[in-house]
Amino acid sequence: MLLSFVIPVLNEVDSIRLLTGQILENCGSHDYEIIFIDDGSRDGSFEVMEALAAQDPRIKIIKFRRNFGKAAALQHGFKLAKGEVVVTLDADLQDDPQEIPKFLAKLDEGWDLVSGWKQKRLDPLHKVIPSRFFNWVTGRVFRLKLRDYNSGFKAYRGELVKELNIYGEMHRYIPALANSLGYRITEIPVQHRKRQFGRSKYGFERYLRGFFDLLTVKMVTQYVKSPLYLFGRIGLVSALLGSAIMIWMAVLKLFYGVPISNRLPLFLGITLILGGLQFLSLGLISELIVNRVSRLDGLPVSVEKTVNVSPEEPGESG
Repeated sequence: MLLSFVIPVLNEVDSIRLLTGQILENCGSHDYEIIFIDDGSRDGSFEVMEALAAQDPRIKIIKFRRNFGKAAALQHGFKLAKGEVVVTLDADLQDDPQEIPKFLAKLDEGWDLVSGWKQKRLDPLHKVIPSRFFNWVTGRVFRLKLRDYNSGFKAYRGELVKELNIYGEMHRYIPALANSLGYRITEIPVQHRKRQFGRSKYGFERYLRGFFDLLTVKMVTQYVKSPLYLFGRIGLVSALLGSAIMIWMAVLKLFYGVPISNRLPLFLGITLILGGLQFLSLGLISELIVNRVSRLDGLPVSVEKTVNVSPEEPGESG
């Protein structure tokens, strides 16, 4: 079996050689390829990777002109990966390659994506607490209970990664994206090691970007086929609430003689009705766009298997 290791790298010059050696020690009898994605390093990381690639042609490198982010790095690595199993891990040595056999054994049980759960996380509290809150919120939004969405240590079946399209901070939501396509997701506890070299490349702003991407993933996984279900619900609730307020205002005016021209509820009711109508209109326009796209290109689906279907015929998975 060919194992593809996809490893984003950003200024990890002291870790790369050690990590490569540890990966090779834990591949067992499997063939391998290691794909490093240099995400704009400026500390000599590329030179170290280049030296390793000169010694072993199974080590491949993609070098970005600048820092484009982890999601972009993974996406390019996934495109290049040829393995039946694809393993992702961080280049900072905090993910322990000794766990690789455990991931492979779990995949053999029939799972399509196995995510590592850092059961005992060796990071400062200012990183641990926000991460736990993020995992709690994400699990409830997508109804997929994982204790560590943030873990970069994962193993995938090769066909799964070819169906992913990630950008921004969407790498955090890969399990949710895979789950929406019908793949089977699980997690296993893994050892987490202290950082030996360098420092973390992620600040608090990643949570803000991650929140917006959470909304994006929620939209594309649950409402891409029927956006009216989302915008229509919001518009209907808003319009009904605004109508109730306006009826209340009318009752005060007609039966109790209360002046309403300068009252805040009047303007609130009008705003809610107009906003509701706009959301309904947005939902209908979105439905027209989705209908047009479905006629031209088809909506995204995941094909597990075909029988007697040649590659050029409709229905064949890519």
